[in-house]
Amino acid sequence: MAKLIELKGISKSFDGEKVLNSINLYIRDGEFVTLLGPSGCGKTTMLRIIGGFEVADEGQLCFDGVEISDVPAYKRQVNTVFQKYALFPHLNVYENIAFPLRIKKVAEEQIKTKVTEMLKMVALSGFENKSVSTLSGGQQQRVAIARALISHPKVLLLDEPLGALDLKLRKDMQNELKTIQQAIGITFVYVTHDQEEALSMSDTVVVISDGEIQQIGTPTDIYNEPTNAFVADFIGESNIIDGVMLEDRRVRMAGHTFDCVDGGFDKNELVDVVVRPEDIDVVSPEKGMLTGIVTAVTFKGVHYEIIVDIKGFKWMIQSTDYVAPEENIGIYIEPDAIHVMKKSKYSGMFGDYSTFSDEIEQLSDVDSAEEF
Repeated sequence: MAKLIELKGISKSFDGEKVLNSINLYIRDGEFVTLLGPSGCGKTTMLRIIGGFEVADEGQLCFDGVEISDVPAYKRQVNTVFQKYALFPHLNVYENIAFPLRIKKVAEEQIKTKVTEMLKMVALSGFENKSVSTLSGGQQQRVAIARALISHPKVLLLDEPLGALDLKLRKDMQNELKTIQQAIGITFVYVTHDQEEALSMSDTVVVISDGEIQQIGTPTDIYNEPTNAFVADFIGESNIIDGVMLEDRRVRMAGHTFDCVDGGFDKNELVDVVVRPEDIDVVSPEKGMLTGIVTAVTFKGVHYEIIVDIKGFKWMIQSTDYVAPEENIGIYIEPDAIHVMKKSKYSGMFGDYSTFSDEIEQLSDVDSAEEF
């Protein structure tokens, strides 16, 4: 796929605070790209610069090889769907979708054909005469998507469009959005702070923190091969332990030397070691590489979430087997379950579950009042 959008050295500040710091990114034609990160990381600002709603302080924005930094939003081959869908309450479904074509003074017969086509695509055939105020949140979103797509933009920008929907509807709409994107074959650039959403929908995930890109890759690469402690922690649950790379494929952590599959580090280099909770096997203490005391057990439906204290560090384990609180257990870790990362400014900030609770996790998902 050819490069369609390129951001070259893009920086942006608000009130003296830099929210994007020299961003370099290209997005390919027909790709589903997700900008993923916590509130205030700069992902929405990046989307708004692509859409023409903000102008970068530094850098170039190119579209299909042509710089468009000074091109106004209405002249770009880009449409946007916001979290608040901005539908016209005084117009019915048909007229909401038809609106962009009426502005362009398209012939009525052509409008009818295109609106019918869009209604079929978003599974709203027969809703033409309904008031948008009577629709569910998911139906309103489909109307907003149909309106954005009816003028055939080359790129659709989506800014947290599922944020107002309940969990089941969000999951349904994730599937529908991906199906729509594959059917029409245009580029989708999607902003979210929801890791599961990003992993399930995207061709490419761009992880952002503190106004900088931390990692770009496929969902599988991002999950299995995080580049630093921030990415490892933000994408799923991770135990992140201080370690020493003794030599290629040999790392020491928590007082034990483990075989691993990583190499290319200096001898005795200090590193961060990531072990995903689902990759840890619970065994009897005498068979364990490490042993510890279970401090908490939470039933999650398909597995138990187990917190175990190993030499003062709280590990998380996800297992289908129940163990009781206060039980002494061993853990076993296969070499390919160990991922070694370079130290970064995020080292030491994540990975210990001493303060872990569902309440804290839910609080972290609440967006700040002002998203950058």
